[in-house]
Amino acid sequence: MSTIAFIGLGNMGYPMSKNLLKAGYNVIGFDLVAENCNRLVSVGGQTAASIADAVAVADIVISMVPTGKHVRAVYEGPDGVLQHARPGTLLIDSSTIDVENSRAVSQAAEAAGFVMVDAPVSGAVPAAEAGTLVFMVGGTKEAFDRVVPTLTCMGTSLVHVGAAGCGQAMKICNNMMAGMSMVALSEALTLAERLGLDYQTVYDVVTKGSGNCWALQAYCPVPGPVPASPANRDYAAGFSMAMMLKDMLLSQSAAADVSTSTPTAASAAALYQKAVDNGYAAKDFSFIFNLVSGRTGVSNENASD
Repeated sequence: MSTIAFIGLGNMGYPMSKNLLKAGYNVIGFDLVAENCNRLVSVGGQTAASIADAVAVADIVISMVPTGKHVRAVYEGPDGVLQHARPGTLLIDSSTIDVENSRAVSQAAEAAGFVMVDAPVSGAVPAAEAGTLVFMVGGTKEAFDRVVPTLTCMGTSLVHVGAAGCGQAMKICNNMMAGMSMVALSEALTLAERLGLDYQTVYDVVTKGSGNCWALQAYCPVPGPVPASPANRDYAAGFSMAMMLKDMLLSQSAAADVSTSTPTAASAAALYQKAVDNGYAAKDFSFIFNLVSGRTGVSNENASD
């Protein structure tokens, strides 16, 4: 079986690499946090002291790191993938970053003779653990066909969305919609509560009506209707407020780059910013209901000012 170098073994990278081990791949991981490396070793993986060492014998490289500058360093740095991977190594970046940096790295990889795709994911930690992630893949059709067997070990839906960078573009648009939906749902639930409706009734009716959405049906931000939702675990993060803010800000940056007005998304981004600024960065992003409904004591008025 092929050897995979997995760069970034955090909340998403670790369960993804674990599923690759289950599928029979040899996995060599690298992470700056020793505890993350130790977790991989405990389930049968190997770790390397550097990116260069991790990729030296790899057939496939997968990266899952926080930002565009980290991706650039992983691939283009002196200790990076493009300097030390073997010719023909397949490169997959599953980080969520801006389109500009994603396309720049893909161009550098192509110039160095590598095949690369951007393949960000949707589904958060529970889906990473279950192997049910959605992969949005940017790159050539030939590159997509090559990565399908590997990505199938970590996800159940793989979509080729276009050329290099289009995976990131799709992820940004998807998460922009998710972020806005959660704010809109929080406003509707707040209004419903104040008009005398209980949460379960709202859930039962709206999930059968035109207002139904993923934020309500699978990730309801109030306790009760969806037992598996973070609202029933004191908003322990499946997808943190800080991560949603990051993605909302990516959407606003992308919109500015192409001169596109997104006022609803801008307002939602400002609310997530206010939540993070007031100490809720580690909470699940569905905790935004508590800010919208006034439960935090933090005003949500004029959030975009």
